[in-house]
Amino acid sequence: MFKHFFIICSGADTDILKTSSNGEQNKYAGIGATVFFTAVMAFIASSYALYTVFDNAYISIGFGLVWGLLIFNLDRFIVSTIKKRGSFFNQLLQATPRLILALIIAIVISKPLELKIFQKEINQVLLTEKNAMTLQNQDDIALQFSPKETELKQKIKTLQTNIDTKEAEVNTLYNTYITEAEGTSGTNKLGKGPVYKEKRDKHDTALADLQLLKTETKDKITAIELELLELKTNYNLQVANTQPIIDGFDGLMARINALNTLPWLPSFFIFLLFLAIETSPIIAKLLSPKGEYDFKLEDQETAIKTVVEQRVQERKLSVKADFKINDKIYSDLSEEDELYQYKRKKARALMQLQADAFYKQQEKAL
Repeated sequence: MFKHFFIICSGADTDILKTSSNGEQNKYAGIGATVFFTAVMAFIASSYALYTVFDNAYISIGFGLVWGLLIFNLDRFIVSTIKKRGSFFNQLLQATPRLILALIIAIVISKPLELKIFQKEINQVLLTEKNAMTLQNQDDIALQFSPKETELKQKIKTLQTNIDTKEAEVNTLYNTYITEAEGTSGTNKLGKGPVYKEKRDKHDTALADLQLLKTETKDKITAIELELLELKTNYNLQVANTQPIIDGFDGLMARINALNTLPWLPSFFIFLLFLAIETSPIIAKLLSPKGEYDFKLEDQETAIKTVVEQRVQERKLSVKADFKINDKIYSDLSEEDELYQYKRKKARALMQLQADAFYKQQEKAL
């Protein structure tokens, strides 16, 4: 049962193989098994690759099955169209386009399985890239808020500077009226005279202005701090909204790029393995000696070709003979007097009818 199934997979003519030896049947069963299991590997590889894209097992298996059947059909076609005829160089030349196609298929099949085999290493590379992208994303978003934040902080600093300046002024006035009372400056008279009172009033007025300035500044700073808090909230919200995009950066292309950053030698050996699997039916067909099946197939195809060519040639000869016969018949008829007199009589009658018709037309015109 399996042997017959694998023979069908090889694309060989089952009717011819039935009349061939067991060894010949086993050879093509082996080629068919290679074609079948290559398609199975293609199904597994494409299903995993599509799963990384759609994240849905049913869709991935469905498309993977279609891809596996496509690879199976291509491989079966490739093997079945290589004929064991002529020299080895001619056979190799005939198989060259098919080998190139097998190379492309091997690349397509091996890449998804490489992604699965090196999944842990790829995840580590992606984690490092995601961390770097997270930091870069935070810096990029911060650039949008930094000018406004700097402006608000500068306003707070300016308001605080105004308070410090006013406090320094009040302290200076305080020292002025105290030293006036002590008699160490100003009038240099000990006691609280008119000058002292004037300086004290000036200090008290400045102190009241300072208290009012502090109250107004506190309200302004509170409002600015609320703006800063809102700015910080918006920044955190934007970072939180963009982070899922970075966290989802693990699609097929991202994984392929991450795989390319890993050492190339392990991936290259996996590619060679699949290349050997994919080209093994073609190479086996090229290297195997011409067997019983090949002779029978060639005999059957050349027999049909000979019959067709013979029929075409017979048709050409038949047409050529008909032309010669017709030429001879018409040549002989042209020399018969009876046929000449008959055609002369008919031509005379036709010319009379033409003359009568012309006469009647002229008569009507007059």
